[in-house]
This record gives sequence, C-alpha cells and structure tokens, in this order.
Amino acid sequence: MLSRKGIIPEEYVLTRLAEDVPEHARYRARERRARFVGKNGTCNVAHKNIREQGRFLQDVFTTLVDLKWPHTLIIFTMTFLCSWLLFGMTWWLIAFAHGDLDHSTQLQAGGSRRAGEEARGFVPCVTSIHSFTSAFLFSIEVQVTIGFGGRMVTEECPTAILVLIVQNIVGLVINAIMLGCIFMKTAQAHRRAETLIFSKHAVIALREGRLCFMLRVGDLRKSMIISATIRMQVVKKTTSLEGEVVPLNQIDIQMENPVGGSNIFLVSPLLIYHVIDKNSPLYDISPLHLNHHEDLEVIVILEGVVETTGITTQARTSYLADEILWGQRFVPIVAEEDGRYSVDYSKFGKTVKVPTPSCTARQLAEDRSIIDSISLSPKSTSRKRSFRLKPKFTITDEPS
Repeated sequence: MLSRKGIIPEEYVLTRLAEDVPEHARYRARERRARFVGKNGTCNVAHKNIREQGRFLQDVFTTLVDLKWPHTLIIFTMTFLCSWLLFGMTWWLIAFAHGDLDHSTQLQAGGSRRAGEEARGFVPCVTSIHSFTSAFLFSIEVQVTIGFGGRMVTEECPTAILVLIVQNIVGLVINAIMLGCIFMKTAQAHRRAETLIFSKHAVIALREGRLCFMLRVGDLRKSMIISATIRMQVVKKTTSLEGEVVPLNQIDIQMENPVGGSNIFLVSPLLIYHVIDKNSPLYDISPLHLNHHEDLEVIVILEGVVETTGITTQARTSYLADEILWGQRFVPIVAEEDGRYSVDYSKFGKTVKVPTPSCTARQLAEDRSIIDSISLSPKSTSRKRSFRLKPKFTITDEPS
C-alpha cells in the first residue's frame, strides 16, 4: 500500500518481502502464458537481431505505410521541404552564374545612367530573383504549380528550362508517393476490423451429443464483408518423437458454422463451433486443464473483402485456456420484432450454465453412458406434478 502511494519505493518493498520469507518456503509461481495473438488482433512477436536492414529500404512504400503516424507526417513534411530547398538552391545558383543577382541589385540601387540602361536591357534566366529567399519562393511556385505571376522562366537560359522540367517531374513523383502513402494509411484494412467483434470468452458444451468448442462473432456495420471466411488454429508447445521441441506449433482445427464450411454469411452474429473429435487437438482437454498454467491458445482468424472499398481485411483474436468456459453456452441475442430481426448486442458475450460432463471428449466417446447420466440428473429432468381430478357429479341408483 505504501509503495502504491509513493512513500516507499516498490523495489524496496519487494526486497523486504523476499527477505521475510523463510528459505525453505521460497518458490517461484508460474507466470501466465504469453499470448501469441492479442485480444485486439496484434501479434505478440518481437523481431530481434535483424542484420539485413537494407531489405526494408527496397520496399520504401510499404515501409512508409507501416510507420507510425508521427513518423509518417515528419517524413511527409521533410520530403517537401528538402525538395523545395534543393531546387531553391539550384535556382539561386543559376541566377548567380548568369549574373541575375548583380543586375537586380543595380536596378534596385539605381547607379549611373549608363549602368541603369544596361541593366534594363539585360534578360535574366528567371525574372524577379534577387536573393535566396526569392529563389526558394520560386521553387515552391514551380513544384506546387501556384504561379503567382511575379516570377517566371525566360528563354535566355536552356539550363533553367531543363531544371524546370526536372523539378516538375520530381514534384509529381513525390506527390504520388506521399499522397498514396497517406491514403493507404487512412484506408488500411485493419481499420475495418475494428467493427468485427468476437466474444470475450469461448465455451465448451454439449451440442448434438458431442462436446464442441464455441465462440460468437459479429459485425457492427451494416455494410457486409463479402466472401467472409473463418478459421481456427491451436498454438501450443509440442515435442516430436525425435525430441525436437517446437515452442509455437500451429495446428489447424476443423470448424463448423450454421452456413457450412469455412465461409460465413455475416449479416447477424453467428455461433462458430468446432466439434471435438478424435482428430481435434482438444480431444484430451478437460475442465482441469482450463487454467492459466496450461500451455494452450486458440487463435481465430476472420478474413473477407470490404463491400464499400474492395480491400481485403482480417480480424484476429485468441483465447487462452483460462478464457475458455466449460459447461456454458451463449444466450440468444436475435429476436423478431415488428417484422424485422433485431440484435441485442448487450447480451453478445453472456453465457448460461448447461449440464455438461466433466470429462474429456475421449472419455465421452469411450463411455456414452455419461451423457445418459447427465440427462437423467435431477438438475436436467423436469418434475411432473401429478394430481387427481375430483368428479363434479355422482352416480346413484334409481329407485325401483
């Protein structure tokens, strides 16, 4: 508490706590497994010791798009400023070599009558350039095609005409690259993925007499995702028969959905489920394995084409072992109201408990009587009230 308030340094508190623990009672608690893919879809991978950094410069456009916004804006601004300064210096050197600056000074200062007449008969390479500042302004006018009318290139210097052509071409290339980079950053595919949502937890429950791994996916926008496909992978640490340790072994798992196959029609939220059979990597998973110590992560990848832009987008999420709920299922959220179907997103991730055997799918396949015991349990059976109807009339013998 003192360390949280800043009174005592946190390192000191941790050191004192460690010293107070007896030597025989010290142990290191196992930390939670690191995610391979975050809940928001980011990949938790750090690339280190990359020696061939020049490969990134071979694809400059992709490198610029992948940069963060502050870095991109700095490069955008510096590219234009450097090009204006470079060509501004070029125009100043052309004017200096041709003597435009000297004659401009004579016109401004006046001088002798003869010198003034010679200055008035002089034809400069670029009119109205008398300093580096005016040359810099002329460079901006040429590249941005403003054309205020005060400065212009004459036919006196072929070099000036060549520089004018080169600066126009360079300006068009810079505009195409920089504006294209800004457009691609604003229209990136992962922006559309922000409105593709997954349930916070996945569940395992019985469906059609089989254990199934289930999750819910939805789209908040009215514009559809065309040709949407979804797939799942299990990432876990495995060891081969030869003793090779694979820290991140990616195993594809078969998936089923209400439409069938991996293609989905994502108009309303859908329940995506995977049947845990003998070919599933979850075949030997039981409720005891669903804790933060278990080395298990299920990755879900949703891909499709954005209807409005035609750009392919991808949304990702993952579920660790302690984010998988055993013996629960999602509540319905689609209802028919006033001739249309409405979706209540406040219940998107809500689940309810259902009778589910606390065994693995392998044990359930070997002993099907477990399902019968679940269905006949007092929690799942309904009690029928028996009552006896009292007759409202009596039958008597007629007197003879």
